[in-house]
Amino acid sequence: MQDGSHEPGKPVQHGPEPSATAVPAVAAEREFVRFNRLHRTLHACMIVSFLSLATTGLTLKFSYTKWAVVLSRLLGGFQTAGYIHRFAAVIMFGTFITHLVDLYRSKKRGRLSWRSLLFGPDTLVPTGQDFHEFVATMKWFLHLGPRPRYGRWTYWEKFDYFAVFWGIFIIGCTGLTLWFPVFFTRFLPGSFLNVATIIHSDEALLATGFIFTVHFFNTHLRPEKFPMDTTIFTGRMQLAELKRDKPREYEALVARGELEEHLADPHPDIVVRTIRVFAWTALAVGFCIVVWIIYAMLFAYR
Repeated sequence: MQDGSHEPGKPVQHGPEPSATAVPAVAAEREFVRFNRLHRTLHACMIVSFLSLATTGLTLKFSYTKWAVVLSRLLGGFQTAGYIHRFAAVIMFGTFITHLVDLYRSKKRGRLSWRSLLFGPDTLVPTGQDFHEFVATMKWFLHLGPRPRYGRWTYWEKFDYFAVFWGIFIIGCTGLTLWFPVFFTRFLPGSFLNVATIIHSDEALLATGFIFTVHFFNTHLRPEKFPMDTTIFTGRMQLAELKRDKPREYEALVARGELEEHLADPHPDIVVRTIRVFAWTALAVGFCIVVWIIYAMLFAYR
């Protein structure tokens, strides 16, 4: 509504006046880049290889169940499932080696010592701070304290990270032994193949159950993330989410004046939708595998 009292020579403005925050509002839409393209690609390769290994491996482990027989037929038979299993293992090894090479290159680019790389402020190596945050988190769950102010990596993220190292070593080594039995029995007793079979099978079952329950809950099913956290797929998260989930990291970046360097425009909608289709497919397959494992363990285990 206009009162007619405007300065001569100036046009009457209709509607609300431009806000002083109109320009920053565009900048506010920018997102924090948490993972680069290589990290996202390696994680995608890890997902595809792990799902393939879990699916084909469990059909062989529980081959006496109806669901394993049906699934193996869809894959082309148990022999074909074995080929897929070994091909997925090659992808897994390649992903792991590529990550180690990337760590070395990061050290060279930053001219860092191994100590600085492994034990710097953003280290993935568990520290005393992680123990204190674990205790504080348990208190928070019981309403006995505030939510911990997590930094770049939480204690459960570090656990998930090093679980891959453990899995590659135990499951990978025993898998290679079973893949090339003639070579390994040149310097190992033949009875070790039986031991390797048990270790490979049970450790893989443990890893599969952990990934599709605990890891899925921590990354996707927590109340603040439900129904899915797409950060590892898009590599980006909203600033409000960063402030809430990683307040110590956010404050450190602001204090150093480096926050702007880590901001980028959001991905186009078509990219986000494609990523969500991939992520939901992986999530659905993972939950199906959990159901199959529970059924086999409770009603058909031999």
